[in-house]
Amino acid sequence: MIIQLKQEVSDSQKEKLIARINEIGYKVTEVKTQMGDYLIGIGKTEFDIRKVGHLEGIQDIHIVSDDYKLVSKKWKVKPTCIDLGGGVTIKDGDMAIMAGPCSIESEEQILDVIGHLKENGIRMMRGGVFKPRSSPYAFRGLGMEGLRLWYQHAKAAGIKIVTEVMQVSQIEEMHDYVDVFQVGARNTQNFNLLDELGKIDKAVLIKRGISGTIEELLQSAEYVFSGGNEKLILCERGIRTYERASRNTLDLNAVPILKSKSHLPVVVDPSHGIGIRDFVAQMALSGVMSGADGIIYEVHRDPDKAYSDGQQTLNFAQSALLAEQIRKTFAMRKSFALL
Repeated sequence: MIIQLKQEVSDSQKEKLIARINEIGYKVTEVKTQMGDYLIGIGKTEFDIRKVGHLEGIQDIHIVSDDYKLVSKKWKVKPTCIDLGGGVTIKDGDMAIMAGPCSIESEEQILDVIGHLKENGIRMMRGGVFKPRSSPYAFRGLGMEGLRLWYQHAKAAGIKIVTEVMQVSQIEEMHDYVDVFQVGARNTQNFNLLDELGKIDKAVLIKRGISGTIEELLQSAEYVFSGGNEKLILCERGIRTYERASRNTLDLNAVPILKSKSHLPVVVDPSHGIGIRDFVAQMALSGVMSGADGIIYEVHRDPDKAYSDGQQTLNFAQSALLAEQIRKTFAMRKSFALL
């Protein structure tokens, strides 16, 4: 059960509500977010919601059977719009494009990529300053020095920053320089990190775990929402299966399923999804047709010289063509009633 409280609800009204819900046999958790105040009731007893719905202080009441309640579409039918300011949004009915290098390498590279994005009308730049790498000897990012430099140039160009946070201790230091905090596949079930991201007023993009189920991704988003942050984006980036012909198996089934289960926007990462440069564009366009609200991919002037993930990174010419094709494919998708 989810109870949306009125904005002007009093403490006494809230206490009466909680007492009444407890009487029914439900455990109550209060959730306050940037956008609302909720009471989440967990229990198995069936009851007539009219026994609660008439009480003072309630704006609306919903019965939600899903374990992930706040991110469920069963209570919030209207899709969530993530507004990053400056006319940059990620939302249902639109197509957001996020592009950039796997790793932020230098000031020259930052300016180079920003120039490419501006030329192609892309307003969000992805990139890593803290990189989780399988090998301890691989390049692991420029850290805060790189982020400050990136922020300086991105802000001047009107570009929004999407970057990965790896641990709780980084959130506060990174906060003022980031528009979208990315939770990588390795951290999707780092519940301490998710809890802390629930306490901030910044958008959070959560990638599906390396071997994670759709429900586990939704539960990860529930952690952030229940902590107080409604600004959430779900990302399908491929899962690890028995197949070895590609880096991962991009599960495009997940896109319409997630859209049917949750009100949150869904984006697709074809770069990590397939891990092979020659096929990234095809998977990106497939992601568009599957119903995604955005595409996030990797681009570098010279991918073969990239410090990380060059094998799945597009060059500028390929990226420019893909951005154009994404927009054309999305326009075509909108003409199909089923999508």
